[in-house]
Amino acid sequence: MLAVLPGLFLAGLGAGAGASTSFEDQALRLRESVLLRVEPRISRPSVNTAARAGNSRSHPWKNNIVTTVFWVGERPTQNNPVPNCKSSWDVRWARNFGGYDNPDPRSRRGYLPASFIPRQNPFYVALPYNDVSKGRTKPEAPRVIPWFREAFVEAGQSVCKGRWVVVRGRTREAYAQWEDCGPFRTDHWQYVFGNQRPLPNLNQAAGLDVSPAVRDYIGMRGGKDVVSWRFVEFREVPRGPWAKYGDNNTFVQQRRRGDVRFAETGRSSAPTTRRN
Repeated sequence: MLAVLPGLFLAGLGAGAGASTSFEDQALRLRESVLLRVEPRISRPSVNTAARAGNSRSHPWKNNIVTTVFWVGERPTQNNPVPNCKSSWDVRWARNFGGYDNPDPRSRRGYLPASFIPRQNPFYVALPYNDVSKGRTKPEAPRVIPWFREAFVEAGQSVCKGRWVVVRGRTREAYAQWEDCGPFRTDHWQYVFGNQRPLPNLNQAAGLDVSPAVRDYIGMRGGKDVVSWRFVEFREVPRGPWAKYGDNNTFVQQRRRGDVRFAETGRSSAPTTRRN
């Protein structure tokens, strides 16, 4: 997302963070069943890819990064002409997410919007790089993206969408998936994968956008704060509220594959009735 954060000061971040256990259980049951160019063709990292990727790789921390809040369905403003009903990789982002990810703490229950259960992981971020442009993989992508070789499927498919990051606030860390590009840029691989600092922009050189769920979990102060972040392999991601929801969520995909294997095993081992 290219946006400057609208002039909304998000106070009272702790409100709604203690959703009831019954709500969480019900949510699990219910849910388990443009930038420069919108590029809908993507490659979602599988569990096998995540397991293969970088068994000995350690991604460095990006420290003291000015970070802003953005959300699915964010409407355009004077400083934010690009609405977030679309993402860099999903022309139907809001529809596929399930609706408007209202950032107002009064309209949230726990880490979810109060009005619906998201169909995608509510813990998401945007970083200022897109590895695909005009349906083609960018020429620098193979040499600058650390996991490119093991994640690549075919030209024009993103190997960035869905990658896991950890975001460290003042007191705790949240894990989230990379689901959009921004703030402001889609070409700054030198920062995203290298050692450069974010470039100057209208939000004090902001280099990361985080969702309301990430904001609330790490306790960001208002709509802008300073955090640290880094990429993580899926094997490094602990269980937490980021592991519960979403068709794009590696944890959910893993559980569903396990359910399918269990069901198939049950069918194959079921006794048969002998007919005379």
